Parts: sequence; structure tokens; C-alpha cells
Amino acid sequence: QVQLVESGGGLVTAGGSLRLSCLASGGTFSRYNMGWFRQAPGKEREFVAAISRYGGSTYYADSVKGRFTISRDNAKKTVYLQMNSLKPEDTAVYYCAASKVSSVSYYRGAYDDWGQGTQVTVSS
Repeated sequence: QVQLVESGGGLVTAGGSLRLSCLASGGTFSRYNMGWFRQAPGKEREFVAAISRYGGSTYYADSVKGRFTISRDNAKKTVYLQMNSLKPEDTAVYYCAASKVSSVSYYRGAYDDWGQGTQVTVSS
């Protein structure tokens, strides 16, 4: 089991940028594929991006492809989500998650451990 703490959320105007961080503790970070999900009010939690154990593979939801970049630093036990060209529809609580499944996944059920979330609000 790994504990995850997100940070970096906030209020930004449309077109702006934010970088989210997720610090892991309590486990061997490099054993986990990592993902970012988000949940807007009244909507289900949805996949945003995922990265493999050593960063060799990354995957993105179509809605963020070309604007968001996921990366990780295993020495710092941290995964990042760089968000550029933000839109009001990106407003949500963003969650970091860890998965022991062998393949990188965009399914929520593949992720065992979750952070508490960080709010991102994009104003128009």
C-alpha cells in the first residue's frame, strides 16, 4: 500500500497553466504505474493520464491530449501533471492513483491507492 498526497491545484484563468504534484510514501514507488483522474461536480471520476513504472509509456484521455503532460521522478517518489492551455471544462478535483497491475490502465478499478484530491478551477 502507498499513501498519496496531491498538491498544486488552484484557480487559473482560461489559457493558463498549472502543475500538479503527487508525493508517494509507504511503498516502493517504482513498482507502481501511476495515474491522474478527475471528477467534476455531478459527474463520474474520469481518466486523465497514466504513466508506466519507469516513465517509458504514457497515455492520455483524448480531451487532454496535446495540453497535459504526465511525468514522474522515482527518486523523489513524485508524479506530476503539467496542464497547459487550461479550459473551464477542466475544472474538477484531480486525484492521483497508484496501480500494481502489470499494464498501464485507464480503468479506475485497476488502481488500488488514491490521494485525497486537489481542486483545479479554471475561470473563463
